[in-house]
This record gives sequence, C-alpha cells and structure tokens, in this order.
Amino acid sequence: MLIVGLGNPEDKYVGTRHNAGFAVADKLLEKLGRKTDKRQCHALVCETYVRGVKTVIAKPLTYMNLSGESVRELLGRYNFSPKEAIIVYDDIDLQPGAIRYRDSGSAGTHNGMRSVISCVGTTDIPRLRIGVGVDKSIPLADYVLAKIPPEQRPAVEQATDSAVELILDKLNQSR
Repeated sequence: MLIVGLGNPEDKYVGTRHNAGFAVADKLLEKLGRKTDKRQCHALVCETYVRGVKTVIAKPLTYMNLSGESVRELLGRYNFSPKEAIIVYDDIDLQPGAIRYRDSGSAGTHNGMRSVISCVGTTDIPRLRIGVGVDKSIPLADYVLAKIPPEQRPAVEQATDSAVELILDKLNQSR
C-alpha cells in the first residue's frame, strides 16, 4: 500500500495547516520506528512492511499544487494501483480535529488532490482528509499556510493520531 502525506517541503511550512498530510506521515513513521531514508519519484520515501503488507510511505517534494506528479511516479515505480493508495491532506471544510476517509470522489477545493486526480487519471483513489477549519476573514492561502494556533493544536494532534490508527486498520484489512 502507498501512503502519501501531502504538504510543502520547506521548514517554514512545518506546523502549518497545509502540512497536515506530512504530519500524519511523520506520526505514522514515528509509530513504526521508521523514517524516510531515500529520495525518489520527487518524494522522501520509506519502504517497509506493516502487519505483513508491503508499505511505502511518502512525502512529495513537489509542493502541494504539483503533488500528483510524485504520486503518479510512486504508483508506477512500486506497481500499486490507485486503489492501493491513501492520500492524506488538510481540509478546510472539516472542523479542526475531524477526519474523513473516502475511497473515491472529487478533489473539492483542494489543489493538491486536484493535481493527484489529474495526474493519476481517476477519482477512484482513497483519501483521508484532516480537518483544519477555515476563517473566511483571512485569504485562504494565508490561512492554510499559517501555523496551527495553540488553541487548535490538541484537536489537530488528536486527528493526526486517529488518522494513523485508521491507516493501520486499512493496512490490516488489506492483508
């Protein structure tokens, strides 16, 4: 299975709403006692086995809006079908701390997922969205690229933990 956390690679984006996918990938790697140990397909990558399932955990280095290029290459390199992937990303339409899993669907307003769907050529790719909420008084780009405020961190951290458990359950089901 291919697990791809979407985000932006520079240190200045660590802790931002838009890097919720990276945060989930990092927490999953931490829980497994692993780390990304190679760069390929325009991503930081860890190859491992989780509960007997070949698993590739990746964080694209293409920046959010071009994430699909990396996902397409990763699927090809590791011979996974789109249905054998989970794309993890932030969602402004969900309250901070909420998560939502779907096996398919549109990208909604998310440019990273829009890129994935465009490059992979199907909407039938599982995705796990991490709620970050929205403040319509702030331009959207400024909002998603801002650090998660202290009052929202506990909810987002809980969502990250729940997302990791959901991914582990999906890996267990795919055995």
